[in-house]
Amino acid sequence: MAKGKTTVFFCQNCGYESSKWLGQCPGCREWNTFAEEPAPAKGSAGYRSRAHGGLGHGSASLAAEPVRLSNISVDESQKMSSGLGELDRVLGGGIVSGSLVLVGGDPGIGKSTLLLQVCYNLVKEGHRVLYISGEESARQIKLRAQRIGELDGELLILCETNLELIRQALERTKPEIAVVDSIQTMYSENVSSAPGSVSQVRESTGVFLQIAKGMGISVFLVGHVTKEGVVAGPRVLEHMVDTVLYFEGDRHAAYRILRGVKNRFGSTNEIGVFEMRDTGLKEVANPSEYMLSGKMEDASGSVVACSMEGTRPVLVEVQALVCRSNLPMPRRTTAGMDFNRVNLLLAVLEKRADIHMSSCDVYVNIAGGIRMSEPAVDLGLILALVSSYKDISVDAKTIAFGEVGLSGEIRAVNMAQQRVQEAKKLGFDTVLMPEVSVRTVTGAKGIRVVGLKTVKEAVQYLTASKKY
Repeated sequence: MAKGKTTVFFCQNCGYESSKWLGQCPGCREWNTFAEEPAPAKGSAGYRSRAHGGLGHGSASLAAEPVRLSNISVDESQKMSSGLGELDRVLGGGIVSGSLVLVGGDPGIGKSTLLLQVCYNLVKEGHRVLYISGEESARQIKLRAQRIGELDGELLILCETNLELIRQALERTKPEIAVVDSIQTMYSENVSSAPGSVSQVRESTGVFLQIAKGMGISVFLVGHVTKEGVVAGPRVLEHMVDTVLYFEGDRHAAYRILRGVKNRFGSTNEIGVFEMRDTGLKEVANPSEYMLSGKMEDASGSVVACSMEGTRPVLVEVQALVCRSNLPMPRRTTAGMDFNRVNLLLAVLEKRADIHMSSCDVYVNIAGGIRMSEPAVDLGLILALVSSYKDISVDAKTIAFGEVGLSGEIRAVNMAQQRVQEAKKLGFDTVLMPEVSVRTVTGAKGIRVVGLKTVKEAVQYLTASKKY
C-alpha cells in the first residue's frame, strides 16, 4: 500500500485486499465486488493476532506452552443438548463448549426464532445464556418470546453493537452460551469503516472467536445472506468458525430445513427438519411422512424416490411434466434438482432407451420444496419422466432409488438396507433398485425388491406394469 494512503479496496465476496480498485477479484474471480474502505490504523490488533492469544486488548500475550496430544482429555458426554433433537443431529450430538457456530439463512426464515427457542431450552436446564441483539430492542425480543411460551428461568438480554461493551458484559456475566443477532450489526472502534463492511465483519468474528476459545463460551452468530444465498461478508468467516449452518426453505411454506455445510465436530451430511407454527418451530421427527403428505394416488409423472441425508433416509416425491412444445427450443425447468443433471438424464433416455423428448417441454419438481443432490434420485426421476411422457401412472406403493450412468446402467448406491427399511416402515410394498445392491438387503420380509440393471429395463418394467 502506498505511503500515506488512507483507504484500501476489499472484495465483498472473499475479503481480498488491494491498494487500488480492480474489476475482477484475483482471489475469487468475481466481477465488480471491490469496495473502498478506510485503511486499518497502524499498529491496531487484528483478529489474527488476538485469536491465538489471551484476552488482552491488543497487548502482547505471554508465550504459549505446547502440550502433548496424548495428555489432552476428550469427553463426548461434555456436549450440551440444545433441547432440539434435530439441531443436535446437525451439530454432531450437541453444543460443544467453546465452539463458534455461524447460522445463515434468508430474511424471515426463522433464524432468530430457532436460536431463541434454544435459549429457552437451555435456561430451563439451568444453563446461563446471554442473548445479544443488534437489530431489535428488548421490548421487541420480549414480544417475540411471548409467542414461544412462558420462560421458566432467567434469560439475559443485551441490546448492544459495540464489541468492547459486549466483551465487558460477557466477562461480567460469564454465560455458558451467547447468541449474537446479527454479526453484520457489530462494530469495533478500532476499525474506522461502517458496520457490515468486510473489515468490521471480519474483525467482529475474530473478537467472538477469541472470546469463545479464551473463555469457553459457546457462541452462535446469526449471519445475513446475499441474493446468491451465501453468508454476506468475506468467505474467510466460514474458515474462522467451527460450524456453518444454513436455514433453508420457502418462507411461505410451513417447513424449514437446517443443513450443515461445515462442522468440525460431526458430519456435514445431516439435516434437521422443522415446521413453522405460530408458537415457534416444531421438530419433524419423520420427514419422509411429512414430505409425502398430499401425494395423489394415480397421477402420471409422480414417483417416490429415496435419498440419504447423512444417516437418515428421506423419501420424497419426484414430479415430472412432459408435454409437446411448439417452440424451436423447448423449455427445461427444474426445482429441487440440478438443471444439468436433468438434461444429462434426458440424453441418456434418448440414447439408451429410445425415448425422444427433444421436442417436448420438460418440468421437474421435488414436492415440498426440498433440494436433492444425491445421484440415488436418478432412477426415480427417469421413471417420472417416462411416466409423464407415456401418461402411465406408477403404483403409489412403489419407490425407486439408484444412480444412472452415461451408458444407461443403474449403478449401486450406499446404505440400501436403510432405504428399504424406511420404505417398509411407511407402508410401501415394492422397491425398484440397482440389481447389484439387492444382495446387500437382508430381512426384507413384507416388501418386494426388484433389481434393475439398465434404464431400458426400468422403462420396460414400467410399461409392463402400467396402470391407467
